[in-house]
Amino acid sequence: MTDWRPAPAPAVLLRHDHTRDTDLLLLPERVVVLQGGAGAVVALCDGARSVRDIVEELSERFPGAPVATDVPPFLERLRKEGWLR
Repeated sequence: MTDWRPAPAPAVLLRHDHTRDTDLLLLPERVVVLQGGAGAVVALCDGARSVRDIVEELSERFPGAPVATDVPPFLERLRKEGWLR
């Protein structure tokens, strides 16, 4: 899975809601509110970075956070939902 290069599925957009100061995934007929640092993770899913690259970058941004154990399963859940490809 570390070689997978996640990207948003077609018709899925990441947006920041300034009124609520939170990140959202906009899907056809659905809005998903992202909690905590989830928006920062999804923002790195551009199809160019591998999961390993994303984990390394987030580890640098958030030293001490359990990035290596939390991010890969989170991305896999988004893929199973059909929000990432």
